[in-house]
Amino acid sequence: MQHRASFGIVFAIVLIDMLGFGIVAPVLPGLIIELTHVDIGTAAEYAGWLGAGYAAMQFLFAPVLGNLSDRFGRRPVLLAAVLMLGLDYLLQAIAPHFGWLIIGRLLAGVTGASFSAAYAYIADVTPPEKRAASFGMMGLAFGFGFVVGPAMGGLLGAVDPRLPFYAAAALALTNFAFGLVFLKESLSPENRRPFDWRQANALSSLKALRGQSPTVLWFVAALSMWQLAHVVYPAVWPYFAIAAYGFSTADVGLALAMVGFSSALVQGLGLRWALPKLGERRAVMLGVGGLCASAVLYAVAREHWQVYVAIAVGALQGFVQPPIAAFNSRAVDARSQGELQGAVQSIGSIAAIIGPPVYTQALARFSGPHAIINLPAMPMLLSAGISLITLALFWKGASLLRDKD
Repeated sequence: MQHRASFGIVFAIVLIDMLGFGIVAPVLPGLIIELTHVDIGTAAEYAGWLGAGYAAMQFLFAPVLGNLSDRFGRRPVLLAAVLMLGLDYLLQAIAPHFGWLIIGRLLAGVTGASFSAAYAYIADVTPPEKRAASFGMMGLAFGFGFVVGPAMGGLLGAVDPRLPFYAAAALALTNFAFGLVFLKESLSPENRRPFDWRQANALSSLKALRGQSPTVLWFVAALSMWQLAHVVYPAVWPYFAIAAYGFSTADVGLALAMVGFSSALVQGLGLRWALPKLGERRAVMLGVGGLCASAVLYAVAREHWQVYVAIAVGALQGFVQPPIAAFNSRAVDARSQGELQGAVQSIGSIAAIIGPPVYTQALARFSGPHAIINLPAMPMLLSAGISLITLALFWKGASLLRDKD
């Protein structure tokens, strides 16, 4: 019962964080245009570089925060990050120049690195055989945050493009107060280990973790490629929808809400139902197939309802990350869960550094009056190709694990 209550509190913290992130997503293109006075294609390129900066901060700080959580516990790391996120949203809300927005996104990258501590918390309080479903519930928090968040952001942004940032700040600061009162520590003193700056980077962490299981490297590589495939949505989807289908801000908000709703259904309910029947390996295959099918549907869609069909099919990709993460967490001991999640997030951040510029450049080159070929869905098709690499890497790691067993 205590484990269930602890999981629920972390779920609530992640959910409120994602509500804040979702609220600002529909209005970020408009704010960039307001501050830089550029067209939508150039704004998408700027957003790509902002996304790369966000990911660079995660690359640097995820191993640090993961290792700090192994030393001092998950609670102080999570609370400090949530507080910093609230202050960061306030900074972006009052930004008079684009430079302020850059600083805000860099700070957001530091706070976003706290998800390594959140996933380590889940590993602390969940039996190994149930971690895939629990990680899927974290996906439910992400998805539900994108149901309500973008819809709220679209409505608030229609009143004032900065109002969603104030709303996100209020949510984050409320989240901090909630966690301060209710969040209990999950890492027992006997499972803590000394903090070493030399280990607080992805390469050193992976070298140490590989000593526990060589399959770790294959699963981390698979998760990283999946991050590269999946980052197409936060990096370019609003700009893609505007360029390809002429979506308004409200349309973007509602579509992203559909992305979140369908993702929440798959990860929160579908994963729990499907995993016992499919098994973790087949679930990953189904998820990759869903992403590839949705990319093709985006490319041929002409009507708004067809876009929603593509979103619904693409929701199957929610079957991919939780099983791979569960395989990975079972490969290392309880003392190293923070180090593992920090390394995963850090290596995945490399993909997030590369992905936004690649996808936004693809959109810029394949849409608009100067397009090489008028194919705005090119970023989605690139994402589908990368997802097939994810599947190959995962299958290699899973086969090694089977051979070992």
